[in-house]
Amino acid sequence: MRFRPAVEDDLDRLLGCVVDESISWSHPDRLMSYLESGNYRFDHIWLAEDEESGEILARAVWWSFPDSTGPLALDCLYVHPSAADRVSVAAELLRRAHARYGQAPAYHVFVPNGWRDDPRAGAAVAWRWAAAGRAGLTEELERLRYAWTEGDAPVPEPSERLVFRGDDDDEAFVSAFRRVAEGTLDFHTRQALATMDPVAQAREDVRDYRSMPGERAWWRLAYDKGGALVGVALPSANSGGPVVGYLGVVPEQRGHGYVDDLLAEITRCHAGRGVRRIVADTDAGNVPMARAFERAGYRNFAIRLVLSANPVNT
Repeated sequence: MRFRPAVEDDLDRLLGCVVDESISWSHPDRLMSYLESGNYRFDHIWLAEDEESGEILARAVWWSFPDSTGPLALDCLYVHPSAADRVSVAAELLRRAHARYGQAPAYHVFVPNGWRDDPRAGAAVAWRWAAAGRAGLTEELERLRYAWTEGDAPVPEPSERLVFRGDDDDEAFVSAFRRVAEGTLDFHTRQALATMDPVAQAREDVRDYRSMPGERAWWRLAYDKGGALVGVALPSANSGGPVVGYLGVVPEQRGHGYVDDLLAEITRCHAGRGVRRIVADTDAGNVPMARAFERAGYRNFAIRLVLSANPVNT
C-alpha cells in the first residue's frame, strides 16, 4: 500500500470516494466547493493506494482557512468497505500525514442526535474513533449543535442592563478574552491553557476569529451601566453561514444571568441583517451555556464529536 498527499490529477478519483454511512463526509459538491474556496487543498488530502492497481483504498481530507499554512481540522475519513481492517488502514494514513504536517489536527465528526442508539451511525463512528485514537487523537469531546431559526423563536429585545460597544483595537478583545478564559467551562480553552500563556492563548483566539468570514465590525464588548466590562459578544460566520462565534462573561460579573444578554445581542445582530438561521455549538458538559441557548429559543439539532491530541502529551 502506498501513502501520499493528493495532487490535482487525482481529482476524478477523489470524487469517486463515496461514503454511504450515517456520518458527515466530504461529498463531491463539498469537495469541489472547498477546493475552489481554498478551505481544502490537494496537499491537505492524503490517499492510501493499492500499489498494483492504483485504486484509492482510503482518503483523509483536512480543512483549513484559505490563508492557513497547515491543516486545522480533519473533515473526512474514508476507507473502502473492501478493506480487511479499516481501522489499521485509516490509522496508518493519519500517522503518515501527521508526521508530514508536524501536528495532529482534531477530527470533527458530525452525527445526528441519538446516534448511539442507531446501529448504522454507531458503526460508522466506531472504526473512525478507533483509528483516530491509534493515530494519537485520544481526547474525546461531544458538542451540542444548536440553531435559532426565524419564526421559531422571537428576535430578542435590546438589553436594558448592558451597553454594547465595538472597538477597533484587537488588543481590547485580547484582554477581554483572557479575562473570560479564567474559570471557563469550555474544553478547548482549558486544553489550550494547559500549555500556553493566557495572553498568547487569547491572542491566538482573536486571530482565529478574525480569520473567519464574519465581519470584524460586528464584534462587541459589553459594559454595565457603571462602565465596568461584563463580557464579549462576537457574532460571526463560517463557510456554512452565520454563527454564534464567541461569548463569555468575565469572572467578577458571573452569576447575574448576563450570558442571556450577550447571546441576545448576537442573535439581534444577525437577525437585524436579515439572517434567518444562526448556528452555534457548545460542549455537552457546559450545562449553563446549553441552557442559555434553550432559553433563547435555539434548538439542539445535532452532535459534533471532536477527537483531538492531548497537548500535554504532544
